[in-house]
Amino acid sequence: LGDVYKRQAAALAEGETVLENAAQEPEIPDLAEMLIAMGAKIEGHGTSRIHIQGVERLQGCEHKVVADRIEAGTFLCAVAATGGDVFLRHARGDHLDAVIDKLRDAGATVTANEEGIRIQGQAPAYAHLKAQNFRTTEYPGFPTDMQAQFMVLNAIAQGASKVTETIFENRFMHAPELTRMGAKIEVHGGTATVTGVKKLKGARVMATDLRASVSLILAALAAEGETVVSRVYHLDRGYERVEEKLRACGAQIERIAG
Repeated sequence: LGDVYKRQAAALAEGETVLENAAQEPEIPDLAEMLIAMGAKIEGHGTSRIHIQGVERLQGCEHKVVADRIEAGTFLCAVAATGGDVFLRHARGDHLDAVIDKLRDAGATVTANEEGIRIQGQAPAYAHLKAQNFRTTEYPGFPTDMQAQFMVLNAIAQGASKVTETIFENRFMHAPELTRMGAKIEVHGGTATVTGVKKLKGARVMATDLRASVSLILAALAAEGETVVSRVYHLDRGYERVEEKLRACGAQIERIAG
């Protein structure tokens, strides 16, 4: 978010601002395109060096926000974990190349076009998925915000895998909660070793952050029995009405008070 705030401030600052080592995730150039439509003078967005010439004022515009690639990737993992055939309208396959490549290597069928992304998975996951090693890194590499979701797939896939987190410390806080559900995960520093099991089992688990929250929901969808995930208020920072969207795809899920 730091680059986002800097870019917004620079658009109205006097003189020229240069951002070095700028983030290149798709959301960044999308914001720049909106600011340009509002009258900002920005060049180099989508690269690591961005030039911004300040203007006195911005004006209104119409802008269609790019689809949330992490939300799309989460639903892709949900289908791979549970089986089914789902089309994600308006999702951008070119923004999820690293994730889609791993899903295909794992055994899911994924196709993408200008209208969206279709994924076809088979159940049970253990009979059809193969565990995948991956390492999180900056865009366009494998996103840290998809690490927890893909770890769920590795937990119910054939074989052992290594998941290496290079972006954020303490981003394996979901691992102990997944082990409550029967997953076999060992964490050593920035690497988690995951050995696939045939089936997870429902349990009472606790969410620790946004992506951990949704990873536990994915695990619950694929697990045998009922799972209760507490502290799901984290979810709402990154997912809008996620339980409603999952129910529309056939999931048995509800949010309860308390």
